[in-house]
This record gives sequence, structure tokens and C-alpha cells, in this order.
Amino acid sequence: MNYTQRNPMPLPRGEAAQSVRTTMDSIFDWEYALRRSELLALYEKGKAQSWNAADLDWSIDVDIERQIRQRQEAGMGGMLNQLLNPPRPLSDREVIELNMNMNGFMLSQFLHGEQGALLATAKIVQQVPWEEAKFYAANQVADEARHVEVYHRYLTEKLCLSYEVHPSLQQLLDEILRDSRWDVTYLGMQILVEGLALAAFGMMKLMMANEPLIQDITTRIMADESRHVAFGVLSLQGLYTGEMSAAELREREDFVIEATHLMRDRLLMHQVFDRLGWDREQWIPWMQQTPFMQGFRQMLFSKIVPNLGRLGLLTPRVREAYRALDLLRFEGMRDSVEEPEVAPPQELVQLLMGFLERQQAAVAAR
Repeated sequence: MNYTQRNPMPLPRGEAAQSVRTTMDSIFDWEYALRRSELLALYEKGKAQSWNAADLDWSIDVDIERQIRQRQEAGMGGMLNQLLNPPRPLSDREVIELNMNMNGFMLSQFLHGEQGALLATAKIVQQVPWEEAKFYAANQVADEARHVEVYHRYLTEKLCLSYEVHPSLQQLLDEILRDSRWDVTYLGMQILVEGLALAAFGMMKLMMANEPLIQDITTRIMADESRHVAFGVLSLQGLYTGEMSAAELREREDFVIEATHLMRDRLLMHQVFDRLGWDREQWIPWMQQTPFMQGFRQMLFSKIVPNLGRLGLLTPRVREAYRALDLLRFEGMRDSVEEPEVAPPQELVQLLMGFLERQQAAVAAR
């Protein structure tokens, strides 16, 4: 692994490293009973589907600005102003800068989330009481290291535009790592953070549809992440509907609600507006209120909601919180055991695909 970093990652508060103090019990499983056949099957699948970052074609020339400019020639600037209804009409140059920075921001948060998953899954190896879960978690640690590698290389060698970790994501990762309870590590990382990321990857494929390298990266990582989320669901099912006390269950409800708000806040992208020199007091309300952006944020919870339902965590308190965020629309969708892959809502897909098709047709007609 050797690549040129043309754009070193920005540091949060100028700190190159951060220490998070954790307290937990490391558990040996001396029985080695291996009773959970679904976890063992997932472990075999993970080993068989492993891949190497060197398998990707890193010789591909990545020029996102050129691709955006070609779309502008097809009328993208006017279409974007009409579709997203920003606080003021954006010039062609501003459309390029917004798209470039939104892509850089999203990919950077993927990178930071993958490092969080690397640490959290290593924690699961130590904490979880069943050997077959330790097997799979160890396999996932290798997956997460590979994901960190490829996202970092893409950002620093190809895109050359990146962002520090969003404060809300950093806070959530810190809480997941600090908590001593093994199921909360699972719940925070495997169900919530990975579940949201899995849906976000699907949107990234739509947003950067004409860039073959990120398409290959995203396809490979989505296959890994779908297994990771299924790992969480299989490991936790039955736990919250069994002998857990009312007080313990309420603590998990509180965690889910707080984590959901933190994940929603990380999507508001205030760092992008700050870097562009745009007034965040004007642009963040736009992110919160514009129907398209609301739909985008809500879609990212399309796997989390049915997974929580399967685990018995769509309790009245969680349902009330999710109803206020308009997330219960995803309750009837298939969970990650029934359908590991994630599909964006059709209304967003149709809107974006129609937009891209009109752009491509206009370019071809020139």
C-alpha cells in the first residue's frame, strides 16, 4: 500500500489523535459451543467475499469538477436551483463548488465512520460472549481497515478535498466506545451507524453515477456493510424482548433516540457552508426544511427503522420520537436479515435518474 497524499486530512480542533477512555470486560468463551449457525454462515460468507484495495483500478483519472461542468452545459445549474430551491439562485461556479464540497464532506464522514467501526468492532471481539460472534467481528475488523484504506486514498489522492469529522458523529462514536455494555456497542455501531451508512452509500452511487472508481469502491463496501448490519441484527435479536428489565430497556431507548438525533444533525453539513463562506444561519434551515433534502435525510434511516422493529426496539417511546422525525414510513420495509441490500425510496430515485437522463441526453445532442 503506497500512494501519494495530495490533500492531507483536516484535523478536528487541530488534534492529530484523540484518546477515548473505555472500561469494559473482555470475555473468554471456553465452551466454544458454536450454536449460532446463522452467524457461522455469515462468517463463512465474509471470508469468501473478502477483497483487496489493490484490486481496484487506481489508474482511473478522477475529475469530478469536469463531470459537473459537463452537466452544467446541459443545464444542471438551472435545474439544481429549481429542484432544490436554495436560499438564493446559485451561479454555475457556486454549483460546482457546492457539489464538490458536498461529495468531499460525505466521503470524509464515511472515512471517519469507518475508523469508528474499526475500533468498535475490535471492542466487540473482546466483549461479546459467543465465540462465533468473535469470529465474525474479527473478520469485520479486517473489512473496516480496508474501508479506511480505500476512502483515505480516494480522498487524498483522487478527490483532493476532504473534511474533518463532524462533531455530532465524533460525539456518537465516543459514546459507543466509552459504553461498557457489549450490546450497546452493537446497537450503536452495527444497527445505527452502519445502518445509516449503508443507505448513504446507495445515495452516493446516484450522486456520483459517472465516476467509475467510486462506483467500484461503493459497490464493494456496500456488500461488506450489508453483512455487518445483518451481524448486528442476528446477534441482538431476542435480547430486548427477553429478560431485560424495564430500566435497562429504557436506557437502550434513550440511546437510540439520542443517537438518531446526532446522526440527523451530522447530515446538515454546516462545515461545508463555513468553508464556502456562506452564512450557515441561512443555509442550515434550508437543509432542514427543503422537501428534497428532508427526503434525502429520512431515506438514510430506511434500514434502521425495520431493524429496530425486528429487535423489539420500536417501543412506544422510540415510535413517538421517530414519528416526530417522520421516520415511521420505513417501518414496513424489509430488515437486513430479510433483505441485506438497501434501496433508496423510489420517489428520490426517479427524480434523480430523470434529472441525470435529461443531462446525458442534452450532452449527447451537442
